[in-house]
Amino acid sequence: MASETWVLTDAAQSLHEEDFENREVSEGQDFSLSRRTLRGGKREGVDTIEVDNGTFRFVVVPTRGMGLWRGWLDKTEVGWHSPVKGPVHPNYVTLNEPSGLGWLEGFDELLCRCGLVSNGAPELGPGGGYQYPLHGRIANLPAHHVAASVEGDELSITGVVDETRFLFQKLRLTATYKTRLGQKGVTIVDEVTNLSGDPAEMQLLYHINFGPPVIESGARVAAPVKTIVPRDPRAAEGVETWESYQAPQAGFAEQVYFFKLLAGDDGRTHVLLKDAHSSRGVSLRYDTRQLPCFTLWKNTPLEPDGYVTGLEPGTNYPNSRSFEGEQGRVVKLGPGEKVKFELELEVHDDAETVSAAEQQIAALAEGTVPEVFPKPQPGWTQT
Repeated sequence: MASETWVLTDAAQSLHEEDFENREVSEGQDFSLSRRTLRGGKREGVDTIEVDNGTFRFVVVPTRGMGLWRGWLDKTEVGWHSPVKGPVHPNYVTLNEPSGLGWLEGFDELLCRCGLVSNGAPELGPGGGYQYPLHGRIANLPAHHVAASVEGDELSITGVVDETRFLFQKLRLTATYKTRLGQKGVTIVDEVTNLSGDPAEMQLLYHINFGPPVIESGARVAAPVKTIVPRDPRAAEGVETWESYQAPQAGFAEQVYFFKLLAGDDGRTHVLLKDAHSSRGVSLRYDTRQLPCFTLWKNTPLEPDGYVTGLEPGTNYPNSRSFEGEQGRVVKLGPGEKVKFELELEVHDDAETVSAAEQQIAALAEGTVPEVFPKPQPGWTQT
């Protein structure tokens, strides 16, 4: 298969490919790629790119920080259904509104990056306003350069997003989604660059979210746990059953857990979310040397209110920026320095692959008894 690249957006050249629709991009017509601009409501003006590798189909949203909106493996949808009907254009997301929670107005992706200056709880600044809004700004910044390429049996989508402010940070995210013919999932490779002539600090958390049919009453998480700490007293109420899910409950208040996970000699770890019958699920694999912290978010009210869970590898825990800085959980970058992050999302559509994933996780955890704290701990949480 020949190699080829298509530039879909280049703001510097005032280039925006308008007619790249339903185009076959490989000789055997195994890959297809289409770009659409959505219309109507808060979707107005959102650019999306849909990729189909012949087995797995997914939608990337350059307008929203190169987020991953949804995926489909045959009839199994991967993602969740938020009360927010997106993808929402960043123009309709008020990050600096008084509560610091404006980020939630646009939240409905399968994979949403949090960062790059901060990625956790909102935090007031010296002037009284929110210096750091909830989960940062990168998810609501548009890519200024987007390209697609195919080489051999692999197709990739790459977008460049800048989080810059005069007199402050000058950070660049180069986000790439890679998928092979027939792959039941996608690999994400991100690079963050400090564009400044001065040193910088950054944070990144992957807010990866799943609803039905993957989560349901009896669904479970499997992970090679070394340590688990509940974020607050509410999470402590469910720490003994952190790995299992109940049916939707009206008025359910979120529960959040912070983890240290075990990894192999190569630094890689593995987390599995599976349904109640162990017949389908999703795996995340990533390098703990790049993403040393893992957060589990459980939010299971009635479905119209957002029945969802989040598997969240990160450089830190999503506490306030100042607290995480005090704990040393920031990435330091010299002038012009880059740092790389890579993770793999795999969808399981049968009991055999779910079982194989569980065996891999069990091998990573072999001989280890998890340390489970019954309440929040100093240095881990602010509660």
